[in-house]
Amino acid sequence: MSQTVRGRYAPSPTGELHLGNVRTALVAWLATRAAGGVFVMRVEDLDPPRILPGAEERLLEDLRWLGLDWDEGPDVGGPYAPYRQSERYPRYREALERLAEAGRVYGCTCSRADLRRLASAPHQGEEGPIYPGICRERGLPMDFGATGSGRCPALRFLAAPGTVCFEDLLAGRTCEDVQSQTGDFVLRRADGLYAYQLAVVVDDGAMAINQVVRGADLLGSTPRQIQLQEALGLPRPAYAHVPLVLNAEGERLAKRDQAVSIRRLREGGSRPEDLIGELGASLGLLPKPEPLTARELVDTFAWERVRREPWRVAPPAFS
Repeated sequence: MSQTVRGRYAPSPTGELHLGNVRTALVAWLATRAAGGVFVMRVEDLDPPRILPGAEERLLEDLRWLGLDWDEGPDVGGPYAPYRQSERYPRYREALERLAEAGRVYGCTCSRADLRRLASAPHQGEEGPIYPGICRERGLPMDFGATGSGRCPALRFLAAPGTVCFEDLLAGRTCEDVQSQTGDFVLRRADGLYAYQLAVVVDDGAMAINQVVRGADLLGSTPRQIQLQEALGLPRPAYAHVPLVLNAEGERLAKRDQAVSIRRLREGGSRPEDLIGELGASLGLLPKPEPLTARELVDTFAWERVRREPWRVAPPAFS
């Protein structure tokens, strides 16, 4: 018997959704619906200072306006609640304790000045300086659970040697030696906030997510997450990293690109059917843009049809 697909979309309420966000959300939703699976909405609100009031409500409303729905989520509940990361901290602490028992966590007292010096060093990875394990021999502090006390250092994951490889549904075979190309990475910051890498692995495992569709900017995070899955005894989901949407200058869209925010397009009179048609054509699911609903696009979906190159978009095309 084939396994039921459980896909998810996990936005952060730090600003308005833009075309790149909803294009990835659309692929995640289409892939799940085409497989007759369960679609999960999870809000990744780990970093309180960056969360904007009302952003969660607006992004859920914008996704529904586009015709996307979900079977589980913060507003509809489900068997794996809660669906906000800010309400799941006890699960992250439990995972840290398990990793600590296995000897895979240590305290890092490197200051910001130390890390700035690393940033100017010649050994740089894809996402910044490679942490050389300065604090590795110090082990785990006795009070590592005393978050917010000013006494707890950052906690890093002891990366295992060797190459991690996986077959991405869109990017193909991808390999990385985490220890030499990234180094030991942070699981919890010194201020007590949990890192994305830990939270996403714990939540995907706890929510039985077996198909992760997200933007290509997160492709480099996957080997680290696979190491965490292995250390925690969690299954590895299938991965698909959707090519990015670029602006007219060839730069990756960001939430500051308000000209292509879904909220602004809505307020400017755009129709969801037109936007779905444009996105469908950009993905290679339609020969040319034509108005249709998200539901109507489901029958066109197949992984082999999805384009592998970034999509460059000029905002006036949607005005």
